[in-house]
Amino acid sequence: MTVVAGYIRMLLKERAGPLSEDQRKLLQEAEKSCGRLSGLIAEMSDLANLEAGTTQVAKAPLDIHAVLTEAVAMLPEMTDRGVRVELLGEAGPVPAMGDATRLRNAVTAIIACLRRELVTSDVLLIKYWVRTAGSESTCVIAIADAEGLAKLEAAAATDLGLFDEWRGGCGLSLAIARRTVSAHGGSLWSPADGSKVAAVLHLPLPS
Repeated sequence: MTVVAGYIRMLLKERAGPLSEDQRKLLQEAEKSCGRLSGLIAEMSDLANLEAGTTQVAKAPLDIHAVLTEAVAMLPEMTDRGVRVELLGEAGPVPAMGDATRLRNAVTAIIACLRRELVTSDVLLIKYWVRTAGSESTCVIAIADAEGLAKLEAAAATDLGLFDEWRGGCGLSLAIARRTVSAHGGSLWSPADGSKVAAVLHLPLPS
């Protein structure tokens, strides 16, 4: 793929002679396709390493509030419509341990997918809170519209089901996101009622 992309760039720079406008457009489309295929190959490699347990997850102190704030800031623009993403949660930082970059990319992928599929509202909410049971604490991150968020906040374990990571238009990003969360000892869920535009992340916090 690298070699093919290299030759296309050489042609676009007219190393082999002048191009007509039609030829340039065709080569530009080929270059875009190479970029998409390269991205897919990278995702396949990342997913394979996560599945095999060979991915190095750099554990370092992080702030979940900062990770979520950066994830929202990284969201790509929507060209067809506007959906506002709002972050609600604890007033201060929520300290945890993990790979901040990988977690941020995972959360960004999940938010981007849910935002794209949202049709019941033009606002997608992200709310997080700390839940403590005995000596163990978990950061719960719920993503949904206002109605869905209220259900998620009151949801019991039996109200949650496996997150559907295989959706059209998302590539392998959701599969990578779920395995990234798992690599941090967490879990990713959806409402058991089948609602696709909602998700809950559970991330363990250091005791």
